[in-house]
Amino acid sequence: MLLGRKRKLGRKLEEISVGEKLTFTEKVEDKDILLYLGLTNDANPLYIQHDYATQTPFEKPVVPAIMLTGMITSAVSKYLPGPGSHILSQNIEFKKPVYHYASIDFLFEIVNVDYKRHLVTIQVIATNEEKDTVITGQLNVCPPHRLEMINGSTLENF
Repeated sequence: MLLGRKRKLGRKLEEISVGEKLTFTEKVEDKDILLYLGLTNDANPLYIQHDYATQTPFEKPVVPAIMLTGMITSAVSKYLPGPGSHILSQNIEFKKPVYHYASIDFLFEIVNVDYKRHLVTIQVIATNEEKDTVITGQLNVCPPHRLEMINGSTLENF
């Protein structure tokens, strides 16, 4: 048990099919950017200094790409396929900058299920409020493996 409740694993490979989709929206808030900058000690002025950013082609501070990648990996861990999953590879392109306070709509779609290699391929597309594509990508993900019962139970401390 973790924090008093039992955790479930995500879906087995056999429960996932091509064409499945997941959508969600993330809003980038100041607190998120400040947490990222504090954790990484990344002081890139493009991320936080309005006076600097206004002198660049971006015109205002942008959200760090790794924060956006974190939103993607978090969705894999939480929802598709879910807890116990592991990203084996990712190819992500940042087509347009994402600015502070943006709302980003993410669309994940299963495009391949490979039973032999125990992996699923997920396509990701993210758009901003103007419906511009800001992120495209593809992930190869290993869904959770099922564990054998040990003394009548599994994952008691999970």
